Amino acid sequence: GVGMRRYATEMLQFRPGADVSMLNAIMHVIVEEELYDSQYIHRWTENWEAEKEHLKQFTPEAMSKICGIEPEQLRRVARLFANSNAGLIFWGMGISQHIHGTDNSRCLISLALMTGNVGKPGAGLHPLRGQNNVQGASDAGLIPMFLPDYQSVMDDGIRKSFTDVWGGGDFSNEKGLTVTEIVDQAYAGKIKGMYIQGENPAMSDPDADHAREAFAKLDLMIVQDIFLTETANYADIILPASALYEKNGTVSNTNRQVQRVRPAVSPPGEAREDWKITVELAQRIGLPWDYSDVSEVFAEMKLNMKSLDNITWERLQTETITYPSLHETDPGQAIVFGDGFPRAEGRARFTPASVIAPDEAPDADYPMIMTTGRQLEHWHTGSMTRRSLVLDAVEPEANCSLHPKTLRALGVEPGEMVRLSTRRGAIEIMARADRAVAEDMVFVPFAYVEAAANILTNPALDPYGKIPEFKFSAVKIEKATGQIAAQ
Repeated sequence: GVGMRRYATEMLQFRPGADVSMLNAIMHVIVEEELYDSQYIHRWTENWEAEKEHLKQFTPEAMSKICGIEPEQLRRVARLFANSNAGLIFWGMGISQHIHGTDNSRCLISLALMTGNVGKPGAGLHPLRGQNNVQGASDAGLIPMFLPDYQSVMDDGIRKSFTDVWGGGDFSNEKGLTVTEIVDQAYAGKIKGMYIQGENPAMSDPDADHAREAFAKLDLMIVQDIFLTETANYADIILPASALYEKNGTVSNTNRQVQRVRPAVSPPGEAREDWKITVELAQRIGLPWDYSDVSEVFAEMKLNMKSLDNITWERLQTETITYPSLHETDPGQAIVFGDGFPRAEGRARFTPASVIAPDEAPDADYPMIMTTGRQLEHWHTGSMTRRSLVLDAVEPEANCSLHPKTLRALGVEPGEMVRLSTRRGAIEIMARADRAVAEDMVFVPFAYVEAAANILTNPALDPYGKIPEFKFSAVKIEKATGQIAAQ
């Protein structure tokens, strides 16, 4: 977002981890100056009085000390957003990857609700997903506490509707474990086997050394992927999967558009489409699965996913359809929640959020803040982009970014090596100068196995969303001596 500041009327460069204080201060002003949409609040929300009462203490003057934004700017931004005809809120991983990540999202939801910026054109909340089909995967039930379409695994009736379709016995009615929790259980010896598809947790999990030790303890580990990733190095069995351009199916984006995907090329060598691997595995262990085409899998998904109503395989041959689609020729509803929310009485609930400090504060030993993310050239853990000759030539070496003043204070020239250490480990990495990074911070991309950012990151979890605190670690930065201890 730093490159977008050129186009912004206001740029709020707040202290890392201080999101809630800043957002509450903005909402305080909206309440104080009565800029909220009382008609919308009265018709479509609940718990407004409690939210109003809660926000009284979060004055811009008090919150400015925490978030580092001048009170006057907080007031300007509040007026600008509340008085606009339509306000659209986009957010990325920097909102969720904190121990207070769920509260960050609650604040943004409250901000949209109090200004009536939901259910109308050009308004709403728009989380930017990390990949093209994160939405589709979530919709299909790849979240440990939900079945497809966000139906609760704890509801007996819902589970029965799935066992009827799947032709199997009942399954656990307890919420499942998230990725970070699974790794902890494997480390503790309570999970003996893992089957990992298209994911590289040896690089992407926080406190990566801990994750790698957990994988080494497993009795059996299967990895299904298109490359020999760092995680595949721990696998007992590796199954060669297919890339996006080699497979058939659909993807759903964050805009709720369901799009057909068709193979441009065949999978190389012994690789095959992922669903075919799954079907053959099922057949070999004696299950009577006889899917012959991916359209049959889609037809089965439709049986228990109302979101796919009126979205047929035939229609998808020629059009992209946004769910919900209300009839056979409806291209889909671009706007949702115009007539209420899927809750009791159709109302959305204001959930007040308090300021929680990050899990570990900078101190004398680790005085600075490290945050992580992606670079333009390398995507995620680099399992694909670092194998691209062009992208690797543009950005071949692990690097981190610091403010020029910080580099001068450390006695480091841009291009020289620095040593970063946290309570979990240390890496050596080339330093770059970047004025967009705050003076007490370092930004580390997590695409580089030779200087893996997640050796340093904190695995502390958000208590609600179970997302780790990737975006905030207390760190010590020194000029590198070339003497890094063997990990």
